[in-house]
Amino acid sequence: MLIGLFAALLACLAYGVASVLQAYGARRSAAAALARGDGGQTTETGAPTAGSTVAAVLTVWFIIGTVLDIAGFAGNAVSARLIPLFLSQTIMSANLIVTAMLGARVLGIRLYRRDWVAILGVIGALAALGIAAGNEGGGSDDPVLHWGVLLVSMLLFVVAQLIVRRLGSRGAVAAGLAAGLLFGALAIAVRIVEGLEPLHLASLLTDPAAWTIAVAGIGGFYLHTVALQLGSVNGATAALVVGETVIPGIIGVLLLGDTSRPGLAWLAILGFILAICGAVAVAVFGNATYTEEPVEQVPAAR
Repeated sequence: MLIGLFAALLACLAYGVASVLQAYGARRSAAAALARGDGGQTTETGAPTAGSTVAAVLTVWFIIGTVLDIAGFAGNAVSARLIPLFLSQTIMSANLIVTAMLGARVLGIRLYRRDWVAILGVIGALAALGIAAGNEGGGSDDPVLHWGVLLVSMLLFVVAQLIVRRLGSRGAVAAGLAAGLLFGALAIAVRIVEGLEPLHLASLLTDPAAWTIAVAGIGGFYLHTVALQLGSVNGATAALVVGETVIPGIIGVLLLGDTSRPGLAWLAILGFILAICGAVAVAVFGNATYTEEPVEQVPAAR
Protein backbone atom coordinates (compact mmCIF):
# COMPACT_ATOMS: atom_id res chain seq x y z
CA MET A 1 0.00 0.00 0.00
CA LEU A 2 2.75 2.49 0.96
CA ILE A 3 4.71 1.79 -2.24
CA GLY A 4 1.56 2.24 -4.29
CA LEU A 5 0.75 5.54 -2.58
CA PHE A 6 4.30 6.83 -3.08
CA ALA A 7 4.19 5.84 -6.76
CA ALA A 8 0.85 7.62 -7.24
CA LEU A 9 2.19 10.79 -5.59
CA LEU A 10 5.29 10.66 -7.80
CA ALA A 11 3.08 10.34 -10.88
CA CYS A 12 0.88 13.20 -9.67
CA LEU A 13 3.85 15.56 -9.34
CA ALA A 14 5.41 14.46 -12.62
CA TYR A 15 2.18 14.82 -14.61
CA GLY A 16 1.42 18.22 -13.07
CA VAL A 17 4.81 19.71 -13.90
CA ALA A 18 4.78 18.09 -17.34
CA SER A 19 1.47 19.74 -18.30
CA VAL A 20 2.81 23.22 -17.53
CA LEU A 21 6.10 22.65 -19.39
CA GLN A 22 4.26 21.19 -22.37
CA ALA A 23 1.80 24.09 -22.46
CA TYR A 24 4.73 26.50 -22.30
CA GLY A 25 6.51 24.64 -25.11
CA ALA A 26 3.36 24.66 -27.27
CA ARG A 27 2.99 28.40 -26.77
CA ARG A 28 6.63 29.10 -27.59
CA SER A 29 6.33 26.99 -30.73
CA ALA A 30 3.25 28.95 -31.82
CA ALA A 31 5.00 32.25 -31.02
CA ALA A 32 8.04 31.25 -33.07
CA ALA A 33 5.86 30.23 -36.04
CA LEU A 34 4.02 33.55 -35.82
CA ALA A 35 7.29 35.49 -35.72
CA ARG A 36 8.54 33.67 -38.82
CA GLY A 37 5.27 34.31 -40.61
CA ASP A 38 4.66 30.60 -41.12
CA GLY A 39 1.17 29.73 -42.30
CA GLY A 40 -0.72 26.46 -42.11
CA GLN A 41 -0.60 26.22 -38.33
CA THR A 42 -4.33 25.61 -37.95
CA THR A 43 -7.17 24.09 -39.94
CA GLU A 44 -10.19 26.04 -41.18
CA THR A 45 -11.97 25.38 -37.87
CA GLY A 46 -9.01 26.53 -35.76
CA ALA A 47 -7.73 23.08 -34.76
CA PRO A 48 -3.93 22.65 -34.86
CA THR A 49 -2.50 20.89 -37.88
CA ALA A 50 -0.43 17.75 -37.50
CA GLY A 51 2.65 19.77 -38.45
CA SER A 52 2.10 22.38 -35.74
CA THR A 53 1.54 19.63 -33.17
CA VAL A 54 4.80 17.93 -34.15
CA ALA A 55 6.62 21.28 -33.94
CA ALA A 56 5.25 21.82 -30.42
CA VAL A 57 6.35 18.34 -29.35
CA LEU A 58 9.90 19.00 -30.57
CA THR A 59 10.49 22.07 -28.37
CA VAL A 60 12.94 21.65 -25.49
CA TRP A 61 10.33 22.43 -22.86
CA PHE A 62 7.90 19.91 -24.31
CA ILE A 63 10.60 17.24 -24.45
CA ILE A 64 11.41 17.81 -20.76
CA GLY A 65 7.70 17.53 -20.02
CA THR A 66 7.56 14.28 -21.98
CA VAL A 67 10.39 12.82 -19.88
CA LEU A 68 8.35 13.70 -16.80
CA ASP A 69 5.31 12.08 -18.42
CA ILE A 70 7.30 8.87 -18.77
CA ALA A 71 8.20 9.03 -15.07
CA GLY A 72 4.54 9.70 -14.30
CA PHE A 73 3.48 6.72 -16.40
CA ALA A 74 5.85 4.46 -14.47
CA GLY A 75 4.43 5.69 -11.17
CA ASN A 76 0.88 5.33 -12.45
CA ALA A 77 1.54 1.77 -13.62
CA VAL A 78 2.99 0.74 -10.25
CA SER A 79 0.17 2.34 -8.27
CA ALA A 80 -2.52 0.84 -10.52
CA ARG A 81 -1.31 -2.65 -9.63
CA LEU A 82 -0.75 -2.08 -5.91
CA ILE A 83 -3.67 0.06 -4.68
CA PRO A 84 -7.37 0.36 -5.61
CA LEU A 85 -7.92 2.23 -8.87
CA PHE A 86 -10.32 4.70 -7.24
CA LEU A 87 -7.48 5.74 -4.92
CA SER A 88 -4.69 5.59 -7.50
CA GLN A 89 -6.55 7.62 -10.13
CA THR A 90 -7.92 10.14 -7.65
CA ILE A 91 -4.44 10.89 -6.34
CA MET A 92 -3.46 11.27 -9.99
CA SER A 93 -6.23 13.85 -10.39
CA ALA A 94 -4.45 16.07 -7.88
CA ASN A 95 -1.89 16.82 -10.58
CA LEU A 96 -4.28 19.65 -11.47
CA ILE A 97 -3.26 21.30 -8.20
CA VAL A 98 0.40 21.09 -9.22
CA THR A 99 -0.50 22.43 -12.66
CA ALA A 100 -2.47 25.37 -11.22
CA MET A 101 0.21 26.37 -8.72
CA LEU A 102 3.14 26.03 -11.13
CA GLY A 103 1.10 27.64 -13.89
CA ALA A 104 0.71 30.71 -11.71
CA ARG A 105 4.47 31.12 -11.88
CA VAL A 106 5.26 30.01 -15.40
CA LEU A 107 2.12 30.90 -17.37
CA GLY A 108 0.84 33.88 -15.42
CA ILE A 109 -2.28 32.21 -14.00
CA ARG A 110 -3.43 34.08 -10.89
CA LEU A 111 -4.87 32.07 -7.98
CA TYR A 112 -7.59 33.65 -5.83
CA ARG A 113 -9.01 32.71 -2.43
CA ARG A 114 -11.63 30.44 -3.96
CA ASP A 115 -8.88 28.61 -5.86
CA TRP A 116 -7.06 27.92 -2.59
CA VAL A 117 -10.32 26.72 -1.00
CA ALA A 118 -10.76 24.26 -3.88
CA ILE A 119 -7.14 23.11 -3.55
CA LEU A 120 -7.50 22.52 0.18
CA GLY A 121 -10.75 20.67 -0.53
CA VAL A 122 -8.95 18.28 -2.86
CA ILE A 123 -6.24 17.68 -0.28
CA GLY A 124 -8.88 16.90 2.35
CA ALA A 125 -10.69 14.56 -0.05
CA LEU A 126 -7.46 12.69 -0.80
CA ALA A 127 -6.81 12.30 2.92
CA ALA A 128 -10.30 10.81 3.31
CA LEU A 129 -9.63 8.38 0.48
CA GLY A 130 -6.35 7.33 2.04
CA ILE A 131 -8.13 6.54 5.30
CA ALA A 132 -10.99 4.68 3.60
CA ALA A 133 -9.06 2.68 0.99
CA GLY A 134 -8.90 -1.08 1.48
CA ASN A 135 -7.29 -3.71 -0.73
CA GLU A 136 -6.92 -3.76 -4.49
CA GLY A 137 -8.90 -6.56 -6.09
CA GLY A 138 -6.32 -7.89 -8.53
CA GLY A 139 -6.68 -8.38 -12.28
CA SER A 140 -9.08 -10.23 -14.55
CA ASP A 141 -8.62 -12.98 -17.12
CA ASP A 142 -11.97 -12.27 -18.79
CA PRO A 143 -11.19 -11.98 -22.55
CA VAL A 144 -14.22 -9.73 -23.02
CA LEU A 145 -12.66 -7.12 -20.73
CA HIS A 146 -9.20 -7.49 -22.30
CA TRP A 147 -10.50 -7.07 -25.86
CA GLY A 148 -13.12 -4.55 -24.82
CA VAL A 149 -10.66 -2.07 -23.34
CA LEU A 150 -8.58 -2.24 -26.55
CA LEU A 151 -11.50 -1.79 -28.95
CA VAL A 152 -13.00 1.03 -26.89
CA SER A 153 -9.63 2.81 -26.82
CA MET A 154 -9.24 2.58 -30.59
CA LEU A 155 -12.80 3.74 -31.23
CA LEU A 156 -12.46 6.58 -28.74
CA PHE A 157 -9.30 7.88 -30.40
CA VAL A 158 -10.91 7.90 -33.86
CA VAL A 159 -14.13 9.55 -32.65
CA ALA A 160 -12.17 12.14 -30.63
CA GLN A 161 -10.16 13.06 -33.71
CA LEU A 162 -13.34 13.69 -35.70
CA ILE A 163 -14.95 15.70 -32.90
CA VAL A 164 -11.89 17.88 -32.29
CA ARG A 165 -11.54 18.60 -36.01
CA ARG A 166 -15.19 19.59 -36.16
CA LEU A 167 -15.02 21.80 -33.05
CA GLY A 168 -11.69 23.35 -34.02
CA SER A 169 -10.61 26.09 -31.63
CA ARG A 170 -13.46 25.14 -29.27
CA GLY A 171 -12.25 21.56 -28.90
CA ALA A 172 -9.85 21.87 -25.94
CA VAL A 173 -12.24 20.32 -23.41
CA ALA A 174 -13.24 17.50 -25.79
CA ALA A 175 -9.59 16.71 -26.54
CA GLY A 176 -8.66 16.82 -22.85
CA LEU A 177 -11.59 14.60 -21.85
CA ALA A 178 -10.77 12.06 -24.57
CA ALA A 179 -7.12 12.04 -23.48
CA GLY A 180 -8.21 11.43 -19.91
CA LEU A 181 -10.48 8.55 -20.93
CA LEU A 182 -7.60 6.98 -22.84
CA PHE A 183 -5.29 7.34 -19.84
CA GLY A 184 -8.04 5.77 -17.74
CA ALA A 185 -8.19 2.84 -20.17
CA LEU A 186 -4.43 2.57 -19.85
CA ALA A 187 -4.71 2.29 -16.06
CA ILE A 188 -7.29 -0.48 -16.40
CA ALA A 189 -5.09 -2.29 -18.93
CA VAL A 190 -2.08 -2.10 -16.61
CA ARG A 191 -4.14 -3.71 -13.85
CA ILE A 192 -5.42 -6.62 -15.95
CA VAL A 193 -2.52 -7.29 -18.33
CA GLU A 194 -1.16 -10.82 -18.12
CA GLY A 195 2.45 -11.96 -18.29
CA LEU A 196 3.97 -9.49 -15.84
CA GLU A 197 3.94 -11.42 -12.56
CA PRO A 198 5.84 -13.63 -13.23
CA LEU A 199 7.23 -12.23 -16.49
CA HIS A 200 6.12 -14.30 -19.48
CA LEU A 201 6.77 -12.51 -22.77
CA ALA A 202 4.53 -14.74 -24.90
CA SER A 203 1.52 -14.06 -22.68
CA LEU A 204 2.36 -10.38 -22.41
CA LEU A 205 2.75 -9.75 -26.14
CA THR A 206 -0.43 -11.63 -27.08
CA ASP A 207 -2.62 -9.96 -24.47
CA PRO A 208 -4.90 -7.25 -25.97
CA ALA A 209 -4.51 -5.33 -22.71
CA ALA A 210 -0.81 -4.91 -23.49
CA TRP A 211 -1.70 -3.46 -26.89
CA THR A 212 -4.10 -1.11 -25.13
CA ILE A 213 -1.21 0.32 -23.10
CA ALA A 214 0.49 1.35 -26.34
CA VAL A 215 -2.65 2.57 -28.13
CA ALA A 216 -4.10 4.48 -25.18
CA GLY A 217 -0.72 5.88 -24.15
CA ILE A 218 0.17 7.25 -27.58
CA GLY A 219 -3.40 8.38 -28.34
CA GLY A 220 -3.82 10.07 -24.97
CA PHE A 221 -0.47 11.84 -25.30
CA TYR A 222 -1.38 13.18 -28.75
CA LEU A 223 -4.85 14.39 -27.73
CA HIS A 224 -3.47 16.02 -24.58
CA THR A 225 -0.97 17.89 -26.74
CA VAL A 226 -3.79 19.08 -29.00
CA ALA A 227 -5.82 20.18 -25.96
CA LEU A 228 -2.88 22.23 -24.67
CA GLN A 229 -2.58 23.90 -28.07
CA LEU A 230 -6.28 24.74 -28.17
CA GLY A 231 -7.01 26.07 -24.68
CA SER A 232 -5.79 26.93 -21.21
CA VAL A 233 -3.68 24.38 -19.38
CA ASN A 234 -6.10 24.32 -16.43
CA GLY A 235 -9.14 23.70 -18.61
CA ALA A 236 -7.45 20.94 -20.58
CA THR A 237 -6.09 19.28 -17.44
CA ALA A 238 -9.46 19.47 -15.66
CA ALA A 239 -11.16 17.63 -18.51
CA LEU A 240 -8.34 15.07 -18.50
CA VAL A 241 -8.73 14.61 -14.73
CA VAL A 242 -12.41 13.74 -15.03
CA GLY A 243 -11.76 11.21 -17.79
CA GLU A 244 -8.85 9.42 -16.16
CA THR A 245 -10.42 9.27 -12.69
CA VAL A 246 -14.10 8.39 -12.92
CA ILE A 247 -14.21 5.40 -15.28
CA PRO A 248 -11.21 3.46 -13.85
CA GLY A 249 -12.51 4.02 -10.33
CA ILE A 250 -15.91 2.59 -11.23
CA ILE A 251 -14.45 -0.33 -13.21
CA GLY A 252 -12.09 -1.13 -10.33
CA VAL A 253 -14.97 -1.43 -7.87
CA LEU A 254 -17.51 -3.15 -10.13
CA LEU A 255 -15.30 -5.58 -12.08
CA LEU A 256 -11.90 -5.86 -10.39
CA GLY A 257 -12.87 -6.19 -6.75
CA ASP A 258 -11.37 -2.99 -5.31
CA THR A 259 -12.67 -2.38 -1.80
CA SER A 260 -12.75 0.15 1.00
CA ARG A 261 -12.12 -0.53 4.68
CA PRO A 262 -15.08 -2.16 6.49
CA GLY A 263 -17.66 0.47 7.37
CA LEU A 264 -15.88 3.25 5.46
CA ALA A 265 -17.42 2.83 2.00
CA TRP A 266 -19.33 6.09 2.53
CA LEU A 267 -16.08 7.94 3.21
CA ALA A 268 -14.45 6.50 0.08
CA ILE A 269 -17.43 7.55 -2.06
CA LEU A 270 -17.49 11.00 -0.50
CA GLY A 271 -13.74 11.49 -0.92
CA PHE A 272 -13.91 10.27 -4.53
CA ILE A 273 -16.69 12.73 -5.44
CA LEU A 274 -15.18 15.67 -3.56
CA ALA A 275 -11.73 15.12 -5.07
CA ILE A 276 -13.12 15.26 -8.61
CA CYS A 277 -15.37 18.25 -7.87
CA GLY A 278 -12.54 20.11 -6.16
CA ALA A 279 -10.07 19.45 -8.97
CA VAL A 280 -12.54 20.64 -11.60
CA ALA A 281 -13.34 23.70 -9.48
CA VAL A 282 -9.66 24.70 -9.55
CA ALA A 283 -9.84 24.78 -13.35
CA VAL A 284 -13.26 26.42 -13.57
CA PHE A 285 -12.29 29.24 -11.21
CA GLY A 286 -8.98 29.70 -13.00
CA ASN A 287 -10.61 29.84 -16.43
CA ALA A 288 -13.15 32.38 -15.19
CA THR A 289 -10.47 34.86 -14.12
CA TYR A 290 -7.52 34.17 -16.41
CA THR A 291 -7.02 35.41 -19.94
CA GLU A 292 -4.11 33.78 -21.72
CA GLU A 293 -1.35 36.04 -23.01
CA PRO A 294 -1.09 36.26 -26.80
CA VAL A 295 1.58 33.84 -27.92
CA GLU A 296 3.83 36.62 -29.17
CA GLN A 297 3.97 38.03 -25.63
CA VAL A 298 4.89 34.79 -23.88
CA PRO A 299 8.36 35.20 -22.35
CA ALA A 300 11.12 32.98 -23.66
CA ALA A 301 12.13 31.79 -20.18
CA ARG A 302 11.50 32.41 -16.51
